[in-house]
Amino acid sequence: MGRHALLLFATSVFAQDWPQFLGPDRNGASPDAWNDKTSLGRVWKRSLGEGFSAPVVASGRLIVYHREGSQDKIESLDPATGKNQWTYAYTTGYRDDFGFSEGPRSTPAVSEGRVYAYSAEGLLHCVNLADGKKVWSLDARKEFGVRKEFFGTACSPLVDGSRVLMNIGGADGAGIVAIDKATGKTLWKALDHEAGYSSPTAATVGGERHALFFTRQGLVDADPASGRVRFQHRWRARMQASVNAATPLVSGSQVFITTSYDTGAALLDLRGGSPKVVWSGDDSISSHYATPVLHDGHLYGFHGRQETGQSLRCIEWATGKVRWNVDGMKAGTVTLAGNRLLVLAEGGELTVAPASPEGFKPIRKVRVADSVVRAYPALAGGRLFVRAEGSLASHRTD
Repeated sequence: MGRHALLLFATSVFAQDWPQFLGPDRNGASPDAWNDKTSLGRVWKRSLGEGFSAPVVASGRLIVYHREGSQDKIESLDPATGKNQWTYAYTTGYRDDFGFSEGPRSTPAVSEGRVYAYSAEGLLHCVNLADGKKVWSLDARKEFGVRKEFFGTACSPLVDGSRVLMNIGGADGAGIVAIDKATGKTLWKALDHEAGYSSPTAATVGGERHALFFTRQGLVDADPASGRVRFQHRWRARMQASVNAATPLVSGSQVFITTSYDTGAALLDLRGGSPKVVWSGDDSISSHYATPVLHDGHLYGFHGRQETGQSLRCIEWATGKVRWNVDGMKAGTVTLAGNRLLVLAEGGELTVAPASPEGFKPIRKVRVADSVVRAYPALAGGRLFVRAEGSLASHRTD
């Protein structure tokens, strides 16, 4: 292989986008190998408004969604410098009943030159990636009867083919919906489930496309083209003040779900027309809001309630058996980079460790934020983009 070909290969790997919630495959993983010798030094930092929306990267643009004063803003930034390229802004009146951030909770999705973003008060926007000009907007409160719930609306849009899939929690049979990504028109709606705070995922199993929604009632498998519901598997806490928040994870024909509130996790097999429970229970991993990551047959994620302190766990995908548990981690998110775990604590410390069922053995700890971090980071182009309370920063990973 010639030098030119090697450079082209390196460039294509380096330029991996992070275009939606949980990354390119919506599983919290980057295919790029992690450089253990990286300095993780800060490249730039800038102020940012309110919200828990994670940054995304696509086609050389860094998209952030936040609130400043009475305006929600979708912004395109230069990933290399953090400088603004364009802003799409609109007036918001959202107020949080519990005193939390009043900015957007959901993460935008970028697909075929357009950005899709869903606000805390239920407004779904589509704007051009190139210039930020509005293509269409939809008010889910008026269109589907969406209610405020505990902390506003928080489903991160999933673009699948020509559709935007939403775990939206509307009334009159609009629990889950599909929207035409080009026009904003409703394609189908189904069920009367409340939404909770989980975002959907999609996968091809046995030659068929499956849209998987973890609603407040449990797991729903629907045909993304027609909205036909293949099955429902109830999985929710007995207490009213509870939500399902983690995104389902798919491997082969199996799907994993997890929640907190004395409910726990379950692994289901989708083959055969009706789901078969492989294992379930509250003694494996109970994720309050962060989605675990899967590597070589093992899941890595946070276990327990966020407000009472969590542990970091590794469990076997096939059995739910706990391989190791580390107490005192408080709360945070886990991202997979190659075969490395990037554990980003709410306090702003990033811990890098091999993804190994033999134990948690950190090789690096670096403070990457000076305030509370609730959003997932984005990993793209040799940089780690970290959104904290009031700021956004870029750190070297190359």
